[in-house]
This record gives sequence, structure tokens and C-alpha cells, in this order.
Amino acid sequence: MKNVTVEWLRAIENLRDVPDDQLQWFIDQGTVLELPAGSSLFRKGDLMPGPFVILSGKVMLSIPRGNELQEAGMLETGAISGYLPFSRGKMASVVAEAVEDMTYLLLPLEQLDNMIHSQFDLTQALVHVMANRIREATAFEQQNEKMMALGKLSAGLAHELNNPASAVVRGSVSLLKHLKMVPDVFRQVMSLRLDDTAVNYITDKLFGVLSKGEKPFLNMMERSSLEDDMLDWLGEHNVACKEDVAENLVDFGYSVADLDDIEGRIPADAISAVFNWINNNLVTEKIVVDIHEASGRISELVGAVKNFTHMDQGHGKQFADIHIGIRNTLTMLQHKIRNGNVQVIENFDAELPKVNVLIGELNQVWTNLLDNALDAMGPNTKGQLTITTSRAKDCVRVTISDNGPGIPEEVKSRIFDPFFTTKEIGKGTGLGLDVVKRIIKQHKGAVNVESKPGQTNFIVEFPING
Repeated sequence: MKNVTVEWLRAIENLRDVPDDQLQWFIDQGTVLELPAGSSLFRKGDLMPGPFVILSGKVMLSIPRGNELQEAGMLETGAISGYLPFSRGKMASVVAEAVEDMTYLLLPLEQLDNMIHSQFDLTQALVHVMANRIREATAFEQQNEKMMALGKLSAGLAHELNNPASAVVRGSVSLLKHLKMVPDVFRQVMSLRLDDTAVNYITDKLFGVLSKGEKPFLNMMERSSLEDDMLDWLGEHNVACKEDVAENLVDFGYSVADLDDIEGRIPADAISAVFNWINNNLVTEKIVVDIHEASGRISELVGAVKNFTHMDQGHGKQFADIHIGIRNTLTMLQHKIRNGNVQVIENFDAELPKVNVLIGELNQVWTNLLDNALDAMGPNTKGQLTITTSRAKDCVRVTISDNGPGIPEEVKSRIFDPFFTTKEIGKGTGLGLDVVKRIIKQHKGAVNVESKPGQTNFIVEFPING
């Protein structure tokens, strides 16, 4: 059984300013107890024990969520807990279970009034511990509530968008198949006025272009020049809706030479009708492609939202590929990346094993760090965001780097403080990095920052096996 001394207690941060006689009083009035691993110190609804200090071992704190226990924190050697002076309730709101054999110095509840009236500095120190505990518990609950709200929002979004998105995809695929049937209709219509050779040529000319898939890339000057040439040709041949026809012909890679070839195979009085028929098919193709791409994007975003919040799965730790969470977060932030003209570089370690983490909470870390990095690069004409993953012994390391102006040296030590922000009023709450620090601490890891003008690195490390 551990021999507790005044010197040992003073080594604890929260007790370092308490006078020797009051620390000795705590030792004399307290009792050193032992608890084997796997045993509960208290459960939700139990009467809280008096103030205690962990002398050795670890205690897991968990919050009951339905039939599951959600990990809320870990108390290790030197931690102070139990019923503290001026606490509002004496009943436990969490479960405390020893994960290692532990010993602790317990002050009986009946000594609490005596301590409050006679040991002022000790009482003040314990009240400070209580205040920190309230702040951390409140922040944890706020974080949990935000994640639950986001989960509900994304679940509703997935439900509302998934069915119409799937329908649009199916419809666009069907329309693309139907479009391939148009040559037969075209031959039937055009054979009334054109010979088969002309009909087949025009059909092949149209659907040869459509089958290419990718449209030619043209810069603004090239497109403008080609459209002018097309407009001149179409105007000379009295083609109706020539502006619309010219734009689409250029968009799909037609040249004036192609128009000359088609003209040479059809009667003069059929030119306007033929080119407007071609244009209608090109417009249909363009709409189909747009629908297909848009619906695919919707499906991609729905999948990203679902994976981002880790819906339909438990809230406990699970082994997961952290790259999936990072990529999903990048998908969620794609609009900001595109608007900021930011280049994203992924230096991912493909050999990195799956990590035992709280997936939803960890995605919150990536969101805060990536969002901050994108904000920091705002003044740049072209930002560069680099994400690097690697293994550091038994830990995974994630480094998020930006080429923004950097963090001023005078505020660097405060950036993880709650409510501290360098952003303009209304653009930041100052809780993002505090949330990051608490979540990584919950994963028994650490987050650090290195910054100089032109490069800021946020380095996150936590154990692979949790």
C-alpha cells in the first residue's frame, strides 16, 4: 500500500499551493484504499464517495447512453475526483471503473464540513478542481449534443436525398440508352427527303461525336474564334437559332469543315432543319450528362455525410482507416477548397494500420483543423493544404499543414484555450481547437503546433490500439 507524503501530494498541480499542514490534515483524516482492475468505484445513481486522490492505477469514466457506455475520460495517477466542496449533487452521473489495479486516498464525506470550515486553502484547491470538472463536463456534453444533432441532420439529409438522387441516376442512364435508339427514328424521318447515303452519313457524324465522351478543351479565345466562324457559316446558310446551334456545335468539337461536309450531302432547303435536329440531340446529350454528374455528386455527398457522422453504428471505439474520415471531411469542405483556389496534397501512408478510435469525434478533429487551415490561407492567391499520415512507434501521426501567414508568436500559447480566437467577430467561437485538444486527449494522444510565416503544422498523435 502506497505511503502518502506531503511532498507527493504537492507534486500534483492542483495542490501545489496548499500549505503543508493542510495537506497533512488531508492525509491524517483520509484512508488509503485499494480497488482491483475491473471493479466499479461508483456507478450512475450511486452516492458519490468523498474527495479522493488516485495514488496509482487508472479509472475509466463513462456515460451511459442507452444500453452502451460512452467513454468520457480517464483518471490517472494524481487525478482528484469524488464529491468535492459545494458540488450541487451527491449522486454520480457517470460510471467509474478501474482499468488497472488502483490505490487512492479517500477523505470521508463526514469530514467535508470540517475541511470547509478549517482548511481554507485545501478547500479552495478542491473547488478549483470542481470548476474545471464542470467546464470539461459541460464542454463534453455540448460536443456530444452537436454530434448527435449533426447525426440526425445527416440522417434526414440522406433519407431525403438518397431516393431522388437514385431516381435521377436511373433516369439519366435510361435516357442515355434511349438516345442510342434515335438513329433509327432519324433514318425513318430523313429517308422521306434524303437518300440513304446522306441519312447514314449525318447519323454517323452526329453519334460519332456523342460517342467520344470527353469534350475538347478550349480556352476562351479559341472558343470565341470558333463560334464566330460557326455563326458566319450558319448565317450564310440561313440556319434558324444560329447562336444556340453555334455554341453547341463548338462545345462538342464540330468544325466549319464538318459543316461543309454535311452541306454537300443534303439539299439546300434541308440545311436549317438538319442542323437544328443535330443541335436538339446535342442539347439532350448535354442535359443528360449534367443530370448524371449532378446526381452522382449528390450520391457522393450523401455517402460522405453518412460516413462523416458514422451513422447506424455504435458510438464506442472501433478500428477504422483514418484516411476515410479525412477524405470524407475534405469532401464536405470541397466548396471551400474550390472557392479558395486551394491545392490539396495527400501524403498518406498506405501501410498505416487501422486505428482504434471514436470515429465521429475524430472526424470533428479533422473538420476543425482543416477548416482552420483553409481560413488561414484566405489571403493567399493560391493556397496549399498538405495532409501527411505516418506511424510513430505505437502511434499514428497526422500532420495538417498550410502555407498561410502563420500564427503570431505572442498568441501561439493561447490557441488551445477555450473561447480564444484570432478570427473576426462572428467568424469564430474559439472552441474549435479546445474541442480538438479534448478529443485527442480522450484518445490518450496529443496535439501540437509549429508555425512560422508561410507554414503552419498541426501535429496530432494518438495510440493505434487506443
